Amino acid sequence: MEIIISNNANKPIYEQITSKIKAMIMGGGLQAGDAIPAMRALTKSIHVSVITVQKAYEDLQRDGFIETTVGRGSFVSAQNMEIYQEEQQPIAEGDLQAAEIGRTNHISLAKLTDE
Repeated sequence: MEIIISNNANKPIYEQITSKIKAMIMGGGLQAGDAIPAMRALTKSIHVSVITVQKAYEDLQRDGFIETTVGRGSFVSAQNMEIYQEEQQPIAEGDLQAAEIGRTNHISLAKLTDE
């Protein structure tokens, strides 16, 4: 599993790890039952502290994306798709509202997406 993080991003590193693993699960790169790297292995591969990876894994477990068993490791949970969709729905609804406001006020897509 390849996770690339940025020290210059606006998001904390543990949130970057969490969102990348969620994206891999939702994109089909990781299936229910697949093992994810041990905390120490991921720590070494992306050069961050164990505490950072532990926080990301705790968030993933709390959100229902992974299940952790002592002595066996962490695995992708089977119930993650519904949870992720519920989490993303308010964001998508906000984007739809912004698009509707742009359309009714004749604001170009280029202007709406200009950062």
